[in-house]
Amino acid sequence: MNHWIVAPIVLPAILAPFIIMVLRYHLDLQRIFSVAGVVALLGIALTITAQAAGGDIQVYELGNWPAPFGIVMVLDRLSAMMVLLTALIALPIVLYAIASGWDDRGKHFHALFHFQLMGVCGAFLTGDAFNLFVFFEVLLIASYGLMTHGGGSVRLKAGVQYVVYNLIGSTLFLFALGVLYGVTGTLNMADMAVRVAELPAEDTALLRVGAVLLLLVFCIKAAVLPLHFWLPASYANAPLPVAALFAIMTKVGAYSIVRMYTLGFGPEVEATQGLVGTWLQPAALLTLAVGAIGILGAQHIARMVAFCAIASMGTLLIAISLFTETATAAALYYIFHSTLATALLFLVADLVMERQGGAIEPKAPMPQSGLVSALFFVGAIALAGMPPLSGFIGKLLVLDAARDAPDAGAIWAVILIGSFITIVGLARAGTMIFWKSHDAQYNPVPKVEGEEALVAAPPEPNPGLAFTAVFGAVLGLVMLTLFAGPALNYAGKTAEQLFTPEDYISAVLGGEE
Repeated sequence: MNHWIVAPIVLPAILAPFIIMVLRYHLDLQRIFSVAGVVALLGIALTITAQAAGGDIQVYELGNWPAPFGIVMVLDRLSAMMVLLTALIALPIVLYAIASGWDDRGKHFHALFHFQLMGVCGAFLTGDAFNLFVFFEVLLIASYGLMTHGGGSVRLKAGVQYVVYNLIGSTLFLFALGVLYGVTGTLNMADMAVRVAELPAEDTALLRVGAVLLLLVFCIKAAVLPLHFWLPASYANAPLPVAALFAIMTKVGAYSIVRMYTLGFGPEVEATQGLVGTWLQPAALLTLAVGAIGILGAQHIARMVAFCAIASMGTLLIAISLFTETATAAALYYIFHSTLATALLFLVADLVMERQGGAIEPKAPMPQSGLVSALFFVGAIALAGMPPLSGFIGKLLVLDAARDAPDAGAIWAVILIGSFITIVGLARAGTMIFWKSHDAQYNPVPKVEGEEALVAAPPEPNPGLAFTAVFGAVLGLVMLTLFAGPALNYAGKTAEQLFTPEDYISAVLGGEE
């Protein structure tokens, strides 16, 4: 078996407790080991992505127990791509957290950070639905700690709201798994796909209940309207480097929809036919509309970026809901772009808040105003989908994939109008923060915790490294734009692999290593 498959899970699983037990009183050593761990994770991700690029689906059987009796990890193009995306955003985020001093404002930041990476990578690699639930819980438990890192009553309140919503989702997840196990007798994804196809007609009603519950759970994780209420306050009040990492968490929900509904509940399954298109598409359109309106109306930069995350999820899920190879390829390209762009804007928002507070209103000029405003401009045009960056390519791909859809007119209208509103909202924020500034001299005062804190704080202890980390995210967007051809080719082959689930099923149940 190829042990590289489990390395993205094992590495952070070993490193996180090592940091807690051995390095808990040595922040400098924590930082060194944390960065080294993320760099190693990036190297592993590049390795497994190169292995998956050929199209072979590799299976790792834990304890040498074959599926469906044992737990398996599965490496295909999609899982490799998502692990690579996780590692790519983790590196600039951990560097920024160190440079800004955020990792020193509470306890166990780096350990929780790596537990979070463990949960996210495990969710992308697992081939078992119950273990998908387990990894969901691992990443959520770590995220609870990261959400409240640094303390503060407002942050704690937002963290409690975040916990409650996600516990509801976890409970529904268990209900869904119980129903599906009762119907199919298995929770291995490949084995479930085989048994779903063989189900007698009298059991299909219960199967549809399980599939609907599962879709509801994934929509909660992806912050789909009307299940999005937890996200704006939670992300806006979290430490913004943490919110930047959370940009990948909503993508876990989107990934799970793609994985489960192309493998086990595809268009050929009569009981669940049209489930994604019928229910997900209208919700995705409304999610994009609400996200765009939220951007326009936000009075705080962190809350505005949180609505940017909601709007980008709406666009992504519109592509997924079309449920075709072309649309899925567009979604995969856009998922890469939107994660990088959202993480970038959260980091830029933290740069602004560290210098002059987060209110979107005229203020005294901030230090490095020109550089911060340039980074904001790059993130804004990327997330709004303006040329020449990858957001423009991604939205064009989604629009092109929707041309033949029954509701093509509505989809085009919502995406284009939503993009226009997003542009106006981001332009308004940029103008208020960077151009309409008072003549008063910069006079830093202590920052009050919480979303209502609109005053300036002393700049980060290492601004050079902070800007380097943010430019790393910019570089990711530039590379995705320059190498759009190879990226689209990979996305197209990944979509083709997803819509031929027989290869996945054969690899998992056939005992191939």
